[in-house]
Amino acid sequence: MRIGLLGTGPWAQMAHAPALEQHPEVDFVGVWGRRPDAAKELAGRHGARAYDDIDALLAEVDAVAVALPPSVQAELAVRAARAGCHLLLDKPLATTVEQGRAVAGAAADAGVASVVFFTTRFLPETEEWITEQAAAGGWFTAHAQWLGSVFSGGDSPFANSPWRREKGALWDVGPHALSVLLPVLGEVRRVAAAAPGPRDTAHLVLEHTDGASSTLTLSLTAPAEAAGTAVELRGEHGVTRLPTAAPGVVPAFQRAADALITAVRTGRPHPCDAAFALRVTEILAEAEALLEG
Repeated sequence: MRIGLLGTGPWAQMAHAPALEQHPEVDFVGVWGRRPDAAKELAGRHGARAYDDIDALLAEVDAVAVALPPSVQAELAVRAARAGCHLLLDKPLATTVEQGRAVAGAAADAGVASVVFFTTRFLPETEEWITEQAAAGGWFTAHAQWLGSVFSGGDSPFANSPWRREKGALWDVGPHALSVLLPVLGEVRRVAAAAPGPRDTAHLVLEHTDGASSTLTLSLTAPAEAAGTAVELRGEHGVTRLPTAAPGVVPAFQRAADALITAVRTGRPHPCDAAFALRVTEILAEAEALLEG
């Protein structure tokens, strides 16, 4: 599959570009970025071509991978879908429901496949656990903690990200938590409560349609010593916890590319497609309204 990359920032450098270059079924065609010099540098590092004209890149690829802020991603994903390109997107899909619907609608109208890179869903250990717990059923409640220290000092390459500083943990790590909880506990009936914690920390309570409830604690400003991820389920089968997965964002992104290739070949939507990511956006927007109310 011929894939172009939109974006040149840290995430594109750490995950997208090396994964696309090394993928045996991907022809990494080129890079477009809002900063032409950065696109030229990144493309040169990975044996691809830098494009100044995004439409020229869209015309020469089967799919695009997007590593851009959510609002920019949403706009360009619609443009790419209308050009007939399949979509390998990042989370969050968008930070407004309107933009999310535009992306999902454009993909559906154009008949292109889409996969959104919720990292936990593409790590083998955690993907297997999620599948097993969804099949087991009978869950009563769950608690998810996604605690990062992006804004707590250190040298995170994402600390100066304007959209993360504006939208905080709810929109940055909230999608990860929801990507685990929704396939296991089912659809969310409503966000029952949302309360702010220290700095950008958010606490959510969700009611699921099958009767389970879940709580989420999300932060990008946790002390480094307290940072980490944990998901605990309790139900008819006892207690189980999300396993620790071996780090490896490049292999995970390659699995996302595999998922897109499979969706294109089979015509069957992937569970983490734009429609699923839209539902995640809707839940986060509901929580945001409660936090701001």
